[in-house]
Amino acid sequence: MTNREPVPYDGSRKGLAFLTEMTKRLRLVWQLFRDGRVPLWTKIVIPAVTLSYLFFPLDFVPDVLLGFGQLDDLGIILLGIALFIKLCPPELVQAYLDQMEYGDLDDDEVVDTTYSVMDED
Repeated sequence: MTNREPVPYDGSRKGLAFLTEMTKRLRLVWQLFRDGRVPLWTKIVIPAVTLSYLFFPLDFVPDVLLGFGQLDDLGIILLGIALFIKLCPPELVQAYLDQMEYGDLDDDEVVDTTYSVMDED
């Protein structure tokens, strides 16, 4: 048996995963926002409420406290994004997620083929 030393965890992958997920969510929001099948009230109300909180003079945590003051703003933005996605039609959200994951899949592009199993002998 070989002795393996544990690899120290530096936490960089966790931050990268967060940024990757946020990029994916922002792309999803942009695509949903441009889609005509998403109700107009969803496109107007959720961003309006989110942006109005950012410009409202009262915060949960004052912005004077550097770092901590921006955390509640970031939380409201993330909550607004999650709520917008949640209120969009689920089949539409899933279609866009599949498109981002697997590329543009058209039902017209079907490959019809046959196969046979051969013995390994």
